[in-house]
Amino acid sequence: MSPWRAAPASAVRRVLLALVALASAACAGAGPRAVVVGDDACDYCRMEVGDARFAAEVVTGAGRVHIFDSIDCMVDYVRGATDSGARALWVTDAEHPGGFVQAERAGYLVGASLRGPMGGTVAFADAAAAREAQATYGGTVADWAAVLADTVALVSPAGRTIDVQADPAVGALAAAVAAATPGTVIRLAPGTYREPTVVVRVPRITITGDGAILDGEGKHEILVVHADSVTIRGLTFMNTGVSQMQDRAALRVMESRDCLIEGNRFRDALFAIYLQRTTGCEVRGNDIVGAGLEETRNGNGIHLWYSPGTRVVDNTVSAQRDGIYFEFSRGSVAAGNVSEGNRRYGLHFMFSDSCRYVRNTFRANGAGVAVMYSHQVVMDGNGFLDATGSGAFGLLLKEIADGALLRNRFIGNSTGLFLEGASRLDVRDNDFRRNGWAIRLMADAEANHFRGNVFAGNAFDVSTNSRTLQSDFDGNWWDAYTGYDIDRDGTGDVPFRPVRLFALVVEKHPESLLLLRAPVTAVLDAAERVFPVLTPALADAHPLMRAPR
Repeated sequence: MSPWRAAPASAVRRVLLALVALASAACAGAGPRAVVVGDDACDYCRMEVGDARFAAEVVTGAGRVHIFDSIDCMVDYVRGATDSGARALWVTDAEHPGGFVQAERAGYLVGASLRGPMGGTVAFADAAAAREAQATYGGTVADWAAVLADTVALVSPAGRTIDVQADPAVGALAAAVAAATPGTVIRLAPGTYREPTVVVRVPRITITGDGAILDGEGKHEILVVHADSVTIRGLTFMNTGVSQMQDRAALRVMESRDCLIEGNRFRDALFAIYLQRTTGCEVRGNDIVGAGLEETRNGNGIHLWYSPGTRVVDNTVSAQRDGIYFEFSRGSVAAGNVSEGNRRYGLHFMFSDSCRYVRNTFRANGAGVAVMYSHQVVMDGNGFLDATGSGAFGLLLKEIADGALLRNRFIGNSTGLFLEGASRLDVRDNDFRRNGWAIRLMADAEANHFRGNVFAGNAFDVSTNSRTLQSDFDGNWWDAYTGYDIDRDGTGDVPFRPVRLFALVVEKHPESLLLLRAPVTAVLDAAERVFPVLTPALADAHPLMRAPR
């Protein structure tokens, strides 16, 4: 007797359905794979996956798996992807870590107290599960289409609203904070609030108010948040005054998680926004203008200290000491910010591995941008502009390793890119235009690779203090290249040596820069090109005949 005939019809049907499912899976490519916490890294922000509840994956039609530490990173990746092949999108059910759900079938909470490491989107098995979780975590329920299109209208978690009127005789804001419970919205009426420092210790509250001005009267910090999942939105902070004894901040968040600081204005504050030992906060769309005082009497616009997983997005900062300052803040992202006209650095960054800086503009800052003592930093699509002066750099990299500089613009700087103790960097598809020195490579900058970059209108394309460089250039475009392309493959048939003899002279004797336009310098450079015996053995073996863009 056939085993099929002996089996019950229901069992046969289950077997057939299983075979169909297997065949469908084979046609659609591989499914998601288990995420290894602490080992796998996000394919977008490069941060290690530290919590399986928020992981997500893109699986291509060919079975390749892209892993993300948060749904927000996967969304950014998908929005920017250029491939059009078939792929499957998977998200983790936050209540069942390790359990993947197809992105289109999952339910989501946005802006809840439960937040991923890189943003406020969390997934659940379906819409019903998301609605159940909303009672615990607050936030807004959304589907995949709304998350991907960024059309979720954020509302505050369920709770009462306290309306506050500005009253110079009463501590109105302090009284409202004291009366708040988790989920409360404190709505400030237009007016000026002058109160002693207000401390928030209740989680999941929102303080908002279009036209409300919080004035420090030149004497004190204004608002201190010491609770998780607090939102500060739409307020104006002003006039903290200067202190030589305290890093006085208009808004300080300390020892807290998942704060949201959004759409506020800061004027004449020593430090505007100060995050101290926070995790997973977001600073978005704030407008910060300092008092423009000298460095010793000025603080930073957005200051992060021991605050991993922070997102700093679409802010404008000017007239501070440092526009944006990161220290010991691993796995953070700065995107779409404009930092200009600050006394010292537009961005000052130290001891913060696995960070990502995307589409920021740093313009006319006193010393430019400094990134130091960090690993696996990616800087993509930024503008480093108009940092002029003897000690100014478009971008200074010191003791940096295993990172990437991609598609950035270095324009109008005294020095575009300065590398000291920098190693194993991928420097690709950047524009270096109208700088004094496009690139200054110190002797201890090793194993850096320069590809597809454009060098145009610079006084010196490459300068160094050593004759034995360990970095290489290949396939870049140089406006000073005068070679030929007989085989018409798009690259020059003779190498280009980017280090001028006069650049070495200036490196050892800076005062000789006065002779930059003198005829003798052209003679020196021409002689060295014919008989290269003094300049480093550094050459682009395949210089491009046309600029790549």
